[in-house]
Amino acid sequence: MSVGVSFVIPVLNEEAAVVDLLCDLRIRYPMSEVIVVDGGSDDRTVALALPLCDQLLLAGRGRARQMNLGGQVAGMRYVCFLHADSRPGISAVALENHLKTNPIWGFCHVRLSGDRLPFRIIEWCMNQRSRFTAVATGDQMMFIQKTVFDENGGFDDIPLMEDVAYCKRLRRVWPPSIIKTPVLTSSRRWEECGVVPTVLRMWLLRLAYFLGVAPATLWRYYYGS
Repeated sequence: MSVGVSFVIPVLNEEAAVVDLLCDLRIRYPMSEVIVVDGGSDDRTVALALPLCDQLLLAGRGRARQMNLGGQVAGMRYVCFLHADSRPGISAVALENHLKTNPIWGFCHVRLSGDRLPFRIIEWCMNQRSRFTAVATGDQMMFIQKTVFDENGGFDDIPLMEDVAYCKRLRRVWPPSIIKTPVLTSSRRWEECGVVPTVLRMWLLRLAYFLGVAPATLWRYYYGS
């Protein structure tokens, strides 16, 4: 019996990436459900995505709200949360075989798109960190049983670190199932802002969150507003 998968993709001004992602999902995962949740784009994201997905939803701005709305309407047994600038590496057959083992939740390893050595080091560190802490970031295609998602209320409605907070809630009850085939995710933020400044900035954000700084404060620091 086939294991159904709903891909939920939160977007905001992603006209440059959304078409390629949706076409890729349609070709490689033809039996999946594809749900795009827009958080108030003012470019062509909605118009471009509409004919390429099963459902296009409009939500209030905030990735947690967008993913929760998509997860609520998902109709398959598993919900996979995927960023618009990421591509799952695992094949449809391999993903189905993995989900047939009935994991409660989990995530994938990550690989950055840049071809320079620093990106190999960064992704290795990210994968080791997520393996030892059982905490993933949004770049790692987090997946969860739909029934569990519905029962525990989904992501915390916070403006930043919603993925970290949710993983911490889930790991208290169930260990994650980790798929070693990586998700290919864009290295653009490191390339645009510099590798060292971006790494230091991310470490600072995670440390501040660990020390109890409010997610709203972290959001203002991260987005500069």
